[in-house]
Amino acid sequence: MLRGSCLCQGVAFEIDGALKDPLYCHCSMCQKAHGTAFRARAKVLAKEFRWSRGEELVRYYESSPGEYRGFCSVCGSSLISKFDVKPAVYGLALGVLDDDPQVRPLCHVFVGSKAPWFEITDSLPQHEALPPGAGKPREPHAGT
Repeated sequence: MLRGSCLCQGVAFEIDGALKDPLYCHCSMCQKAHGTAFRARAKVLAKEFRWSRGEELVRYYESSPGEYRGFCSVCGSSLISKFDVKPAVYGLALGVLDDDPQVRPLCHVFVGSKAPWFEITDSLPQHEALPPGAGKPREPHAGT
């Protein structure tokens, strides 16, 4: 089981399952939502995710049609993304995990929008968009 929480500790969750498709997203929306150069994220099955504390503190922002970014309304920590087209899968911000997820990001996506002040220095594959099977339930623009 994996545990995670927000900065103020008002929201906590547990995951009973493996994380899938870990990656670094460099889209401009992830930059804005996280206040940094990229978002480290993975997919988790909704049925394996449960709030253990503070679900009532979680608010959702519809960042794209049918895509919702969940965050703590007290401290602002970005937690999960939900998708109308695929409600059985969430996007999980790896930075809010309290435990080692035992997975590491496999690639960088949306590198065409990466922050100009950030240089990717690792040897992971870099993609202009999402490679097949690596991202959101649907494609185009921004990242998860």
